[in-house]
Amino acid sequence: MPKLLPLESGYYVWKYVPNIPASIVGIVLWVIISGLLGWRMFKTRTWFCSALIIGCLMEFGGYCARASAANKTNKLMPYILQSTLILLPPALFAATIYMCLGRIIILVGGEHLSLVKPRWLTATFVGFDVLSFIVQSGGAGMMAKGSNMSKLGNWLIVAGLFIQLIAFSLFGLTAVLFHSRIRKSPTQRSYAVEQSWIEKLWMLYGVSVLIIVRSIFRIVEFIMGEDGYLLTHEWTLYVFDTVPMLAVAVLFYLRYPEHIVSKETDDIQLESQSSGERIEPNKTG
Repeated sequence: MPKLLPLESGYYVWKYVPNIPASIVGIVLWVIISGLLGWRMFKTRTWFCSALIIGCLMEFGGYCARASAANKTNKLMPYILQSTLILLPPALFAATIYMCLGRIIILVGGEHLSLVKPRWLTATFVGFDVLSFIVQSGGAGMMAKGSNMSKLGNWLIVAGLFIQLIAFSLFGLTAVLFHSRIRKSPTQRSYAVEQSWIEKLWMLYGVSVLIIVRSIFRIVEFIMGEDGYLLTHEWTLYVFDTVPMLAVAVLFYLRYPEHIVSKETDDIQLESQSSGERIEPNKTG
């Protein structure tokens, strides 16, 4: 029977014994969705989705470490592994989401309608994402070193999550403005290409909202501290982190962006040759 035990120093890194059945459910679900997304990526050769799949595999590893930690609550390494592997994947999810929008804009020849030009959009937002990932990783590493560094590490993680939240908010604004503008002034190419790009854009809205909700949860969790309600009750992790992140992966699979990259669009230069050519509005969803 798993018991809650302290480290040799007497410090309790866990505030509860991790639920093994819940961790196993997480393991099974993440390995299934990772396999499905990986199969789809190789089938469609959409390599830009690899960051999201790596994130899914990290989630899988995180719940494996969580299941292992149930009988090792007096060991530091399982705690560090599960915490880090579950904390960081949304940054990788975000990288793929940012690249999707850039490809949609290029696909429909709407570079002139975007708040941020596609040549800079991916670089800018992925740059924010990398910064968020590095800051959160550094914070997690400091927390792993012990109580003397854990407070600074905690606030570094909060800072990294705020960077992620701000970047996603700006990304959302960019996507909404582009969508609004192309509905009012659609390009010829927006009709000529596969129309599923509209569904993909709505998918990006959905997964972005889910990641923002999760980021807010994590920010509040770390601000409340190690003795706060969120860190001392396991159900909050599953409801506000596991479920939203699984929903991101499932939604991405169901609306997989395979039609926003093709031989035709690979030949499209970043500067659209149909810049601003106007046709009748209100035909694009």
